[in-house]
Amino acid sequence: AGSRYRGDFEERLKKVLKEIRTRGDIILFIDELHTLVGAGAAEGAIDAASILKPMLARGELQTIGATTSDEYRRYLEKDAALERRFQKILVAEPSLSHTIEILKGLRDRYEAHHRVSITDSALVAAAQMADRYVSDRFLPDKAIDLIDEAGSRMRIRRMTAPPDLREYDEKIADVRREKES
Repeated sequence: AGSRYRGDFEERLKKVLKEIRTRGDIILFIDELHTLVGAGAAEGAIDAASILKPMLARGELQTIGATTSDEYRRYLEKDAALERRFQKILVAEPSLSHTIEILKGLRDRYEAHHRVSITDSALVAAAQMADRYVSDRFLPDKAIDLIDEAGSRMRIRRMTAPPDLREYDEKIADVRREKES
C-alpha cells in the first residue's frame, strides 16, 4: 500500500472508500481477495477487511473479489462476517481450445510489450505444454506465463550491447588473455 506510518494505510483506504461511496456508480474489483484479511494490520491498526465489512453490510459498497478456492477456505471462511458479505462463485478452468482463443486475444499486447512476433502455432504449443507439464497452476494463467517468459527471453537474446560497452568488454577480454599468458 506504500504506507510509511502506522495508520497511513487505514487513512488511504478510508479516502478511497469515501470516494467510492460519494460517486455511487463504482463496482470495486479486488484481485487476491484473501489479502484483505490482515492487510494493514499493525499494532493497534484495523485490517482492510474490518474497514470494509460495515460498508459491505450496509450495501454501500458493491464489490467483486477473486481468489483461489484454497485461499478462500484458508482466509475468508475463517472470518464468518466477511464470508457472509461475499457470495462464492466457482469458475471452472477453461478448455484447451478456449485457452488458445484467450491467448489469441492477448497476443497483440505481448507482441508489443516484448517486441516479438508470436505465431498461432506458438500459442497452441504454449497452451498444450502448459496443460501437460505445469501442474501447480490453472489454464489460461500457466499458458500466459509461458508466452510471457518466451517473449521476454527472445527480447533479451536479441538485445545487443551498446558499442561503448562492447569496446570495454573487448578490452577486458584482452587484459584477461594477457594476464593468463
